[in-house]
Amino acid sequence: MALRLSVVVPIYNVERYLEECLDSIAAQTYRDFECVMVDDGSTDGSAAIARRYAAEDSRFRLVQQENKGLGAARNTGWRHIGAEVEYLAFVDSDDSLPPGAYELMISTLDETGSDFVAGNALRFKSTGYFPSHAHRKPFQETRLRTHVTEVPSLVTDRTAWNKVYRRSFFDAAGILYPEGILYEDAPVSVPLHYLAASVDVLSEPIYHWRMREDGEMSITQQKTDPRGVIDRVRSMELVREWLGARPESKYADYLRSYDRNCLVEEIPMFFWSVPDGDQGYRAAYQQHVSRLVEAIGAGRIGALSAPLRVKYRLTLANRMDEFVALQRLHRMYRNRPRLRAQVRSRLGARRPDGVATPTS
Repeated sequence: MALRLSVVVPIYNVERYLEECLDSIAAQTYRDFECVMVDDGSTDGSAAIARRYAAEDSRFRLVQQENKGLGAARNTGWRHIGAEVEYLAFVDSDDSLPPGAYELMISTLDETGSDFVAGNALRFKSTGYFPSHAHRKPFQETRLRTHVTEVPSLVTDRTAWNKVYRRSFFDAAGILYPEGILYEDAPVSVPLHYLAASVDVLSEPIYHWRMREDGEMSITQQKTDPRGVIDRVRSMELVREWLGARPESKYADYLRSYDRNCLVEEIPMFFWSVPDGDQGYRAAYQQHVSRLVEAIGAGRIGALSAPLRVKYRLTLANRMDEFVALQRLHRMYRNRPRLRAQVRSRLGARRPDGVATPTS
């Protein structure tokens, strides 16, 4: 009898966490699966740990390759899954899952016939578990047989690992993870949301997303590394390029919706890192965010809230010292409500060009 689910686990230098990850997969109440472990050229003991699991449990298989990055490792795992496998999932090797995750997701897909199911996530560290802010809005309630056009916040559901895909849908889409960049999830996850006939959304947490504490930060914790802003902008551009290349007229509407999300939610996440970054980070932010905003259309800034308009105009004008001063004030304002009047005053002190000028 063919296995119904294949779980792909890319592995790179995670010997400290790998056993916890693989144990959580082995302990799933849903038993009809294979786990394809892809060692992406680890230089620590990760490959040996994976090899031991493959020797002790026939459901685990190890594939090894030279280091190519997370996107390439996921693609390699997809190429090695069993020919008759019905469902596909991805797990990052420093994370884990609650025992009933795959049983819940696959039973849901069996009931609904949707193209994939996506679930909520918890962040965790040594002190315990807490809700993932990134998943709060799209997964606040369970919705079956829905779509991103019905739940617009699903456009923020960019992670690869909180999903189970119907394998026939994933293969037919023909979208693999971009290789050689960070934040490779979105150029797959977002297009698949638009391509799906229907999606199941589960409010129940089905994934445990680690927050590293050992001095080695994960990709999402490297907030002021210039490569982070460069690659995240490129990730957004890849989504835009895919949407823009689709001939169906509805995709023009999808692109406008996605662009608004970029302007209102995704790009502003960079704002908080700019004051803490060095000149290299600030230069990368200004160059790459400006390119993206100009591609979206700088004219669309006028429809945004006053604080966003000001920050985008300062960015486009390369007035980064003023941007940093304003963002630091915004940070203080967020933490100390009595500064509201000050912020409003600074946002209102407009020059003739429409850009607010922070006062001393």
